[in-house]
Amino acid sequence: MIRVVVQSEPIDIAAEHAAAEQADAGAVASFTGLVRGDDGVTELALEHYPGATERALTKLCEQAVARWSLAGATVVHRVGPMVPGDRVVFVATTARHRGAALEACAFLIDRLKTGAPFWKREQRGAAATWVEARDSDAAAAERWR
Repeated sequence: MIRVVVQSEPIDIAAEHAAAEQADAGAVASFTGLVRGDDGVTELALEHYPGATERALTKLCEQAVARWSLAGATVVHRVGPMVPGDRVVFVATTARHRGAALEACAFLIDRLKTGAPFWKREQRGAAATWVEARDSDAAAAERWR
């Protein structure tokens, strides 16, 4: 089962994790990304291209399911304004064994940083700046090719 959601509402981690669990699987691996308040960030705003974003995330989930024979893959991603400590993304993978679940979860979080159309803007006091792509994110995604 693949589940992809892009939403402005807060992410309910307990509900999402419970939904990812499946009786025929032996492992659920998950990752939760939070808004960091380092460097004086007071707000992070994410924009996306509706439809295209969901398709890109679904394609990444399909790749993970095929590559690791997963029972399921979930990506829930927030958009809109958020403050430090808010949950930005939840990724869960379900597999018969922990190794596949853990690897697939790492794959999805690494690949969605560069493979999904999101635009980030950080607010620091009165100044707002768009976040440029990071070389470290590209390197992390590249290791899965």
